[in-house]
Amino acid sequence: MMQVVPVELQRAPVRLVPLRLDHEAGLKAAAADGALWTLRYTSVPEPEQTRAYIETALAGQAAGHRLPFAVLDPASGEVLGCTSYHDIVAGLDRLEIGWTWYARRVQRTAVNTSAKLLLMGHAFETLGARLVGWRTDNFNFASQKAIERLGARRDGVLRHHALRRDGTVRDTVMYSLSAAEWPEVKAQLLWQLGRPR
Repeated sequence: MMQVVPVELQRAPVRLVPLRLDHEAGLKAAAADGALWTLRYTSVPEPEQTRAYIETALAGQAAGHRLPFAVLDPASGEVLGCTSYHDIVAGLDRLEIGWTWYARRVQRTAVNTSAKLLLMGHAFETLGARLVGWRTDNFNFASQKAIERLGARRDGVLRHHALRRDGTVRDTVMYSLSAAEWPEVKAQLLWQLGRPR
């Protein structure tokens, strides 16, 4: 059975550290780069809601179903965004990766691939996960493409599944990757990160 506990993970160009209340100012600045809270299909907090966002993530950690991380630039310590393990089902050796968002200036860079490589590697190789999942809004096409670029398989769509911040109800697109698929996916991600850009 998985034992999911706070940990720091690092691989250039990112360092993942357990999310803390003192990351509030950094998360506000990251979200302001692109006014990310205006995207109706994301979970990015509005500036005045950032502390509550962190408190909710930490409450999920205390309840045992979430482990939130701040994503930092390892050289400067600047907060680039955040991500989480969530929907942790230790008895099934299953978890999901989500609640992920980054400052606009680091989107479509090696930041997301590197962070996901760290999270998947830790899940499969250290925690012993048998399955890692992702979910996203049916209208968040950028997120769907990013998840697919990671090598995850699209499992299907949960219709009329969750509320958006504007009160509309979204369909949720589900993805997963099994432990058996991880070695080939890892090799592909390492190749992608190592090739000249």
